[in-house]
Amino acid sequence: MTTVYINKQPIEVEAGSTIFEAAAVAGIKIPTLCHVENQHPKGACRVCMVDVEGAKSMVASCTTPVSEGMKIITNSKNVREARKFVVELLLSEHCGECKTCTRNNDCELQTLALELGVMDITYEGEKLKSYIDDSTPSLVRDSGKCIKCRRCITVCNEIQGVGSLFAQGRGFESRVGPAFDQQLDGVTCVQCGQCAAICPVGAITEKEHIDFVWDAIEDPSKFVVVQTAPAIRAALGECFDYEPGTLITGKMVSALRLLGFDRVFDTNFTADLTIMEEGTELLMRLKKALVDKQQVALPQFTSCSPGWIKYAEYFYPEFLDNISTCKSPQQMFGTVAKTYYAKKTGVDPKDVIVVSVMPCTAKKFEAQRPEMNDSGFQDVDYVLTTRELARMIKQSGIDFRALKDDVMDSPMGSGSGAADIFANTGGVMEAAIRTAYEIVTGRELPLENLHLQPVIGLEGVKKASLLIQGCKPEWSFLEGVELKVGVAHGLGNARKIIEAMRGGEEFHFIEVMTCPGGCIGGGGQPRFTTNEIRLKRIQAIYQEDEGKLLRKSHANPEVQQIYEEFLEKPYSHLAHQLLHTKYKPRLN
Repeated sequence: MTTVYINKQPIEVEAGSTIFEAAAVAGIKIPTLCHVENQHPKGACRVCMVDVEGAKSMVASCTTPVSEGMKIITNSKNVREARKFVVELLLSEHCGECKTCTRNNDCELQTLALELGVMDITYEGEKLKSYIDDSTPSLVRDSGKCIKCRRCITVCNEIQGVGSLFAQGRGFESRVGPAFDQQLDGVTCVQCGQCAAICPVGAITEKEHIDFVWDAIEDPSKFVVVQTAPAIRAALGECFDYEPGTLITGKMVSALRLLGFDRVFDTNFTADLTIMEEGTELLMRLKKALVDKQQVALPQFTSCSPGWIKYAEYFYPEFLDNISTCKSPQQMFGTVAKTYYAKKTGVDPKDVIVVSVMPCTAKKFEAQRPEMNDSGFQDVDYVLTTRELARMIKQSGIDFRALKDDVMDSPMGSGSGAADIFANTGGVMEAAIRTAYEIVTGRELPLENLHLQPVIGLEGVKKASLLIQGCKPEWSFLEGVELKVGVAHGLGNARKIIEAMRGGEEFHFIEVMTCPGGCIGGGGQPRFTTNEIRLKRIQAIYQEDEGKLLRKSHANPEVQQIYEEFLEKPYSHLAHQLLHTKYKPRLN
């Protein structure tokens, strides 16, 4: 430990800590516009400057390590004026358009300017010409709003390992974007939206579907249904000043009804359906490998996360056959809404509009994939992020906090606790194990033993193994098999587990989530997401699971009903036709 003095107060911190980290331990907030949690500091914004006794000039706190006895001042007049000066310079060349920017009142630069007392722009600097890149279905870049903090570069390269964004040019001509000034649709962007989630201003945002959804709701010829992903219920409240991790499921349903949706459904329903299909697929692959001695693509990867699918199409096309053929829960819902539900309710499927509320920007891309039209129409029409739904609620003048709890419509509105935990890293794996164990052994898992502890938490790559014993006769070929599973969240960690597999490490089943923490940390969730906030959301989702009597996908009566009335059984010909797909290598 090292003792330093911050604003004359002694504080002990770990040796090697930066001044920025030491101040946080002391409960002192040093402003920053470029810092990314747990990543190597860049010192790009220079807003975090502090005075250090004996230093020739002020230093950037994020890049300066502490030393024994160091005396640091974070709030001197020089420091305050220097920070204000830096922010004024940033504003001088920032094409902010604050009055009409979607980040108005949710902008770190705007907030910081207010905190530092910037009341007018002292310096009117030259501004670079603004360039709008709206080439992808998910994201919009506005170069004029970019403050070159490089957070997006850090998350794209160092966390996700995708490498779509770089710093280019020098001096005033420096800019951030894809190599050679290409558009995002011309590079290996997976549209995960982590850049949009971490951008302090409005330089990268989701492509809004709000107006399309309003038009659909107000069209009397359309029957507009909405599905809500499990991660929404643990995050939407943050947009209405609730503590992160507050469950607002019932209020969310009430708000959606007031917005004018004809039916309010739960993506949890098709998360349970996914477990039935994906688990059966895994068991079929294992049977082919162990009994029929066929060459089978193992391990099987999960297919719920569209950013991961696109990442594999770009970087690991040789493993596309390993990815489950199951569509994601979002896409399964769209398919069954325009087939099973339309037929059941007598609504013409051409008039059914399916809206998704997702924590993920990549879901906008997924909805428009050419593979996603097995209902005879585009299965999912529009996708709203959590942030977009919050804006719609505010546009309507709804007092969200005053709403009473409501419940989802039926059928397709019921989900198990296993479906809830799809929101968390490790959740799909845990949900699959709950069902697969009971299918194979015929024995119920005790409720107190449902959590698969080794795959819970924020460690980037997690592994577990389960010895299968006491199989039913039809599954006897699995007797004594040690099922080896892996979990990765964040695409940089997906690369690690794939490289381990290439190096000879054995897995049977691997869950990959595109975003750090899983869907609760998705690119469309309320900003600013830190590990502390991810953990609060994760705990809320487990609380939702543990508070339900129905905690296993195969026990969901509405899932049993759709098989009895429509799909016949998991992995049937019709189920395969509607709920499964295949992917191919991607060049751009």
